[in-house]
Amino acid sequence: MKITVKKLPKSEIEIEGELPIEVFEGYFSPALKKLGANVEIDGFRKGKVPESVLISKIPEISILEEMAELALAEHYPKMIESEKIDAISRPEVAITKLARKNPLGFKIKTAVLPSITLADYKKISKKIILDITEAEKNILVTEKDLEDTIMDIRKSRAPKKHVAEAVEPHEHKEGEKHEHKEEKIELPEFNDEFVKALGPFKDIADFKTKLKENIKIEKENQHREKTRLKIIEKIIDESALEIPEILIQVELDKILYRMESDITQMGLKFEDYLKHLTKTKEDLRKEFRNDADKKAKLALILNEIAKVEKIVADEDKIVKEVEHILEHYKDADPERARMHAENVLTNEKIFQFLENQ
Repeated sequence: MKITVKKLPKSEIEIEGELPIEVFEGYFSPALKKLGANVEIDGFRKGKVPESVLISKIPEISILEEMAELALAEHYPKMIESEKIDAISRPEVAITKLARKNPLGFKIKTAVLPSITLADYKKISKKIILDITEAEKNILVTEKDLEDTIMDIRKSRAPKKHVAEAVEPHEHKEGEKHEHKEEKIELPEFNDEFVKALGPFKDIADFKTKLKENIKIEKENQHREKTRLKIIEKIIDESALEIPEILIQVELDKILYRMESDITQMGLKFEDYLKHLTKTKEDLRKEFRNDADKKAKLALILNEIAKVEKIVADEDKIVKEVEHILEHYKDADPERARMHAENVLTNEKIFQFLENQ
């Protein structure tokens, strides 16, 4: 079989070729048998109608179309393998020649993994890490940080009461007073009993020490995320790649799915939420397109760095993470849980590699 592979814009390719007559004709009987399985003819049992009778009952074009479908379903994977094509989308098939005793002509379009020219990610990472100031490195927890967090905790534990309070009268009718209900928050007293109720704390001093440690860890995590974001955004900006449309659409699907899940968990209908915004799903897809494009680039670039540097997640960590996921999400698919765990842990190792330049 002779085929030609043509590169198209946006990381797509077109495979054009012909399946030889003798190969294509070999699908005549299987196609007829498949179509005949559901044909009911008086005097014959279903699925047992002879070929000669089926040929007179089934239009030739239907047989030819079934032949083409069976032939390409078998030969398309072979083309992909022989040409070393990394296809990432469902093939769009166009039949260019379809007739008995003739070759089968076809054109197949599909998206492929884009070729990536990576930026000098080691140099970029090193520069960004070196540019971190001493003040940024020495993360401190101030007394204000501590007091603000304690106040937030007290507010979150406060019982809310609605109290009617008389205010300036509005003269709608003579002598009529209108009262407004205001929310009054009574903060719980911050004492040893209060902190003991929050967790395994001995007293206020013990609570403050541990809270300070937690605030410091949180600040360090925020600083790490900020640094990682700087590194990866610079690598994306300086790398060259064309994102296939299919990958952008996949990321848009994920963004909208997460948004819909969040809205539903709040007890709202997504359709009502869209009406409130006076927007359609299509409007949101346009709004989030840049975010989806960036997410698709991020995934491809991290994947490419992992490939170049031979970075893989530790198997024992993957197993533990999958166990953790399945323990907390009973209905989770084990295979998908493994893919997720492997992806998260591999990405963490890539970022650690970049940070250590």
